[in-house]
Amino acid sequence: MKEVKIKDAALRAAAAEGMDAFIKVFVDGIRSAVGGQLTAEAMGELNSDQLTLLAYDALHEEVMDGGFVQLIHNGYGGFIFRNPFAKAVKQWGLRDLAKLIYNAGALYARHHEEIERDCSDEEFMALFERFPEFDDLDDEFVENEEEWTAAVAHYVDENIGRFATIEANE
Repeated sequence: MKEVKIKDAALRAAAAEGMDAFIKVFVDGIRSAVGGQLTAEAMGELNSDQLTLLAYDALHEEVMDGGFVQLIHNGYGGFIFRNPFAKAVKQWGLRDLAKLIYNAGALYARHHEEIERDCSDEEFMALFERFPEFDDLDDEFVENEEEWTAAVAHYVDENIGRFATIEANE
């Protein structure tokens, strides 16, 4: 297992900024520990909580920017839907998010090959019209994002040792 280290001052500053910055300091620390790339080898060097946090970060960034179609097109579908991410967030207490992931996963299973294909910008934009069944899931995520992100931040705060070692400032 890779040891993730975060400076106490960085953690305190992030916590003062809010839940998004608090989560980001852990995400950045985890990514840095594995060389910045989430490869299969890097995934093997992280624990399940660290992987779940990286998956939440990817889910959050992609869905808030362009929805589940974008998340799948950009190659994150397998990471989110073919791993026990939904089960993990359910164990973190996010039952509604887990349900959303299971529902999106069913659509992913049916449509991922077509959505993942290389395409032009025009063809990519047309995917949103071709797969409107993702719209309600996108809306549900956006409507609950603040609550879910707060719950993730709370889980991380309550279980810091599962995510990183906090180093004293020198």
